[in-house]
Amino acid sequence: MSTLSLQESARKKADIRGRWLRSAPALVLVTLGAAAPLLVVFIYSFLSPGDYGDVKFELSGQGWFGVLFEVDFLDGTVSFAQTNLDVLVRSIKLALLTTLICAIVGFPTAFFIATRKRQVRSVWLFLITIPFWTNMLIRTFAIQDLLRTEGIVNFQLLRFGIIDQPIQFLYTDTAVLLGMLYVFLPLMVLPLYSSLEKFDFRLVEAAYDLYASRWAMLTKVIMPLAAPGLIAGSVLVFIPAVSNYIVPQLLGGGKNMMIGNLIDLQFGQGRNWPLGSALAVSLVAIVSVVLVVVMRRAKGAEVSHG
Repeated sequence: MSTLSLQESARKKADIRGRWLRSAPALVLVTLGAAAPLLVVFIYSFLSPGDYGDVKFELSGQGWFGVLFEVDFLDGTVSFAQTNLDVLVRSIKLALLTTLICAIVGFPTAFFIATRKRQVRSVWLFLITIPFWTNMLIRTFAIQDLLRTEGIVNFQLLRFGIIDQPIQFLYTDTAVLLGMLYVFLPLMVLPLYSSLEKFDFRLVEAAYDLYASRWAMLTKVIMPLAAPGLIAGSVLVFIPAVSNYIVPQLLGGGKNMMIGNLIDLQFGQGRNWPLGSALAVSLVAIVSVVLVVVMRRAKGAEVSHG
């Protein structure tokens, strides 16, 4: 090997070592802040439940058994854990609906902002980001006040004679859905705006010159090029929505739990940490599978569109 090749190889190795060293602080933070707690939860899922809401360091499969099955306290019969399945299905259904509606509402919102003058865009983006200035708990309380029986929504409906008696919005799946839409909509708008801001609108003019209809221009030109922002926004909305705890707790009540509330119940009143840990690990696994599938589809779409 020539001296020049050796020098080039040494330079590449030094560059790689430099990148690892610069990334070391971030890697340490990610490991300590995310990987280590998840590892603890994973280990807890294989231990035995303690007598006072903790764990015994004895290997057991009770936690994972409780994810799929439940034992009757009276006769000891084993049956399928239908409650866990219902809660998981509700969580996924509401998260998907939240993501879909956020996309339907967020796309025209982002398109509107991206087509304004640059000075006006800043104002609209400022208005979109204002909700992030307030804690999610406070925002959820605000939605609760709007939807309660004596709230503003029912008051206005009664005032204009649209209804004869207050509608029970709170403690329903609809209330949970509305709350999550309000909380997570900005997470869809901002990535979509980031994609549409870079969009070359001369392509729209070219599509019109080729006699493309508005629908064809939207679906064949704009949507494919905005797909990265749409996919990023969908991931940012779906992941926190499926595991959300605050919104279902305040707007859904005890009978409209989501998986986050069920996990909290096992760590709290249920005093069954292994089962709560197994449910948490199961949720992480489901979300990871969804994320991998979405990323692969996104990569395939990016390749197909150049």
